[in-house]
Amino acid sequence: MLLADHPETKKKVDPRMHSAEHILTATLMKMSSCGRPFTTHIEKKKSKADQPGSYCNAVQETLRNLMRTSIILTHALATVVLTAAAAAPAASEGGKLRIICFGAHPDDCEIQAGGVGAMWAAKGHKVKLVSVTNGDIGHWRDAGGPLAKRRKAEVERADEMLGVTAEVLDIHDGELLPTIENRRLITRLIREWNADIVMSPRPNDYHPDHRYTGVLVQDAAYMVTVPFFCPDVPCLKRNPVFLYYPDSFQKPNPFQPDVAVAIDSVIDKRLDALDALESQFYEGGANGSPELIPADPAKQLERKRQVRAGFQKRYANLAQRFRAKLGEFYGPDQAQKIQYAEAFEVCEYGRRPDKEELKKLFPFFGE
Repeated sequence: MLLADHPETKKKVDPRMHSAEHILTATLMKMSSCGRPFTTHIEKKKSKADQPGSYCNAVQETLRNLMRTSIILTHALATVVLTAAAAAPAASEGGKLRIICFGAHPDDCEIQAGGVGAMWAAKGHKVKLVSVTNGDIGHWRDAGGPLAKRRKAEVERADEMLGVTAEVLDIHDGELLPTIENRRLITRLIREWNADIVMSPRPNDYHPDHRYTGVLVQDAAYMVTVPFFCPDVPCLKRNPVFLYYPDSFQKPNPFQPDVAVAIDSVIDKRLDALDALESQFYEGGANGSPELIPADPAKQLERKRQVRAGFQKRYANLAQRFRAKLGEFYGPDQAQKIQYAEAFEVCEYGRRPDKEELKKLFPFFGE
């Protein structure tokens, strides 16, 4: 009986694996002769081994059969993987986009893409924000497991406000490396989300975790489509669009926006979400100090207002910096009225969308 036909599992088995299992079963049946197991041929050779001069022939025939078996099994595995991949659901079923954003720490995605993330989510698109490390050294006072738990709780609360999904990987802060294991990890996450859009930092940044997050996502940009890389997760049928967050670094090359989006409609929501990340902004994160946490309630309120105003100014500066790009998508008159913005650059290693496709991926310009 096939696993997919078993009464205990029939409703739980992924239907796209049903046909793949049939392929593997049929292939294994080819390895029998007239219904007899392949091992019977080996036993026959053993039984004749006591005849003069026949032992070496028996061993050679057995080795040939084993080689044929290996080839058949390899072909079967290839067919199973390709069948499962071909049956994988389309990334944009129902016309809804699937976006996955990567940041090095439990606040990076929220800073860089919280506005468009909230706007996509409001339209019913599926958005996941992934922190590649757990942030367990990102505070001047606290560290280790307690800080990791605190930051995870903070970012989950922030992402709930934005209407998006949060995930924090359990990799130590400050220790991220572009290993093959981490490349597989990022590739699997992108495939499992069936992403249309993947976002990350550029691989030139002051923080090694930021740099290596960018490298890892870049390295996954083609591999997500390769069937035999991480064959346990069906590959994507086509490469997603990979996008970079903005930064101010000039060497070896400056950030060049391909799309800019007004976030005026969600500015309060995204600022509220950032307010939830108290350990990083209100308390100052790794470079903070006790002086940032006044005992006087009035001064505490003033401190929170300063943090909020700082982020508000950040997004106002982005709108001013990328005013020309906003004009390309909204028109010059409307672009001048935009107060807050986010911008993104297309990574050349993913699919390269033209302006019309960018408008479909960012369905906000007619509003």
